[in-house]
Amino acid sequence: MLQHYVELDRRLVAAVKDLKILSALSWRSEVQRQFLADWDKGNARPPQVSYPKLDHSERRAELNAIAEAAGDGDAVARYLANTARSWHTAALMMESAGTAALGTHAIELYGRPGDPIAGGDVNNLEAAHHFILIADEVTGHDRLSEVDYCLSAEVLQRELRSHIDEVFTQHHVRIEIDTNLAAKAAAGPTRIRLRAGTCFSEYDLSQLLEHEAFVHSLTALNGRSQVNLGSLGLSSPRTTATQEGLAVFAELVTGSIDIMRMKRISLRILAIEDALNGADFIDVFRLFLSQGQNEADSFNSTMRVFRGVPTSGGSAFTKDTVYLHGLLSVHTFFRWALRQGRLPVAQDLFAGKMTLHDVVELEPYFDNGFIQPPMYLPPWMRRHNGLAGYLSFSLFANRIRLDQVQREHVVLGV
Repeated sequence: MLQHYVELDRRLVAAVKDLKILSALSWRSEVQRQFLADWDKGNARPPQVSYPKLDHSERRAELNAIAEAAGDGDAVARYLANTARSWHTAALMMESAGTAALGTHAIELYGRPGDPIAGGDVNNLEAAHHFILIADEVTGHDRLSEVDYCLSAEVLQRELRSHIDEVFTQHHVRIEIDTNLAAKAAAGPTRIRLRAGTCFSEYDLSQLLEHEAFVHSLTALNGRSQVNLGSLGLSSPRTTATQEGLAVFAELVTGSIDIMRMKRISLRILAIEDALNGADFIDVFRLFLSQGQNEADSFNSTMRVFRGVPTSGGSAFTKDTVYLHGLLSVHTFFRWALRQGRLPVAQDLFAGKMTLHDVVELEPYFDNGFIQPPMYLPPWMRRHNGLAGYLSFSLFANRIRLDQVQREHVVLGV
């Protein structure tokens, strides 16, 4: 039976090897230049973006066949079937680029604002409002402001190189400076690109290391090294929430995230909600401007909301809901693993790209060697005692009610 799964896995990898979601939905740089030029003149309109017409019918037939052949007999079968179905939905989504149907498929893959967070009675939209409120309160106090450091792309390249080489001892990850890159940075399994002539901060350095290199690149390299389940090296759409949540959790646990990044992540959720409720590109662009982003950043943030869907409003590419939702889910998972004495299961999460549910279900296959343990671990995950200390404090601190603390301080005159 296990050999059957190995063969299905190889078919799965072959079926989706060149299926690149974000590449298919990317906007040309001219769209931004034209929009901002029109905005400055006072006559901007929602951009009209065309997408290539794609036909993935043969690919989808193969993915359906793989899911059917896998069945749902055990954990590996369910992993393969669910992953194949996830890619099938992604293929449908890409075929519908430029229409509101893409937004429907995106919601199926990534969820939407207002989705509940496991283990609590709150949803990701409420969480977004919370972090935005805290960010606004904190940044309103000058005494909490921090000195901004400006690191050139060349300095950042050298710093990244030294840290990455210490971890990836058997693989080479290229770090390139790109004069044509629109974003400040972009990362893949074996390459990180930095925009030339850009000012980077200390937070940029640590976030690129912990988020991009030591989660996204690391899980891809570990997954590609799997002998039996090479699909663990692919960014399946169904793993996006866990992957992004794990990456932001890595920023959190290493002190690499700042409150303004939390605000940016949260604002995207509000923007998606507005777009789903009918806001067009201009409306969402104004939302980001009103929250202190400059015009270029506001355009890029708005573009993320409208990738692949009409810019007239009523639909959205909802992928950015997963960052906050995933962070809270991963944080809860790590706390659960500590309480249950199962932190080694959390370590297995780095063996490839999988969901939180996958890593628990697949535990017997780690034990019997069918799935190999991670070749690489991020430095913070190797320090078990430090991680346990952070999580144990978090578990206990949740028992303290802040409303009670407020009342006691008022009574005591503190």
